[in-house]
Amino acid sequence: MNKKPSVLLIGATGYLGSYLLKELVKQNYSVRVVVRNPQKLPQVENYSYEVVEGEVTRPSTIENCCKDIDVVMSTVGITRQKDGLSYMDVDYQANVNVLEEAKRSNVKKFIYVSVLKGDKMKGVKLCAAKEKFVDELRHSGLDYTIIRPTGFFSDMTEFYQMTKRGRVYLFGNGQTKMNPIHGRDLAGVCVSAIDKSEAEIKVGGPEVLTLNEIAYLAFSASNKESKITHIPDWIRLAILKITKTFTSNKTYGPIEFFLTFIGLDNMTAPKYGQHTLEEYFNSLNQ
Repeated sequence: MNKKPSVLLIGATGYLGSYLLKELVKQNYSVRVVVRNPQKLPQVENYSYEVVEGEVTRPSTIENCCKDIDVVMSTVGITRQKDGLSYMDVDYQANVNVLEEAKRSNVKKFIYVSVLKGDKMKGVKLCAAKEKFVDELRHSGLDYTIIRPTGFFSDMTEFYQMTKRGRVYLFGNGQTKMNPIHGRDLAGVCVSAIDKSEAEIKVGGPEVLTLNEIAYLAFSASNKESKITHIPDWIRLAILKITKTFTSNKTYGPIEFFLTFIGLDNMTAPKYGQHTLEEYFNSLNQ
């Protein structure tokens, strides 16, 4: 029987990373994680894995983190810029720091989770940082796989929060299509990529839905009457310009990504998984 490769997981305390850690140990991989705060790691009962305390934004704290590692898997990135760190500091440079360690230790493969159509949104600061790292990875000399999910179920939580306040606001006509994916399903895709040769994997959840349909599912889960207000798309574009002019990069970054993302006509990818958004919204109500 061939021995399974050893895996270094970066970002194990995040939404996707926590599912990845559980999936890796469930499939009996030898796992090492690098985390700033081990207390934030998810509970993984009856399994053991190695924990290294370090900050990927500080290279001196992660020296030799890739020693005896076959595969590096990174979900590192920030949605909201905090602690004085920018997207370039984390989504780009922190991953470069890990990549340099991987090259020094002769790691066989690097798996990185980016975003669907990130290469088409390089004008967006978050995507620019992610895609700059993708370019570094492509020229690293290592085998690699870029995972491009449509969006996480956790990103859809805002729809549910709006229904609890009584109304969902959507830009445009609400017909933009997407198929977000549950973290558990996406973790399975990432782990399966260890043994695959694809350089890039685009993936979404099992259901393609419009933004209107997502809103209706959220209203149903929260037991509220459906009330949707459609805001003209020119207002979205105006908000982008105004926030860029009058807010800090820290504030503007998440707004820029969100407003650009929802302005796309289609954010769908090949269907995968079993978990539905309806189940997720119902779990929030419980």
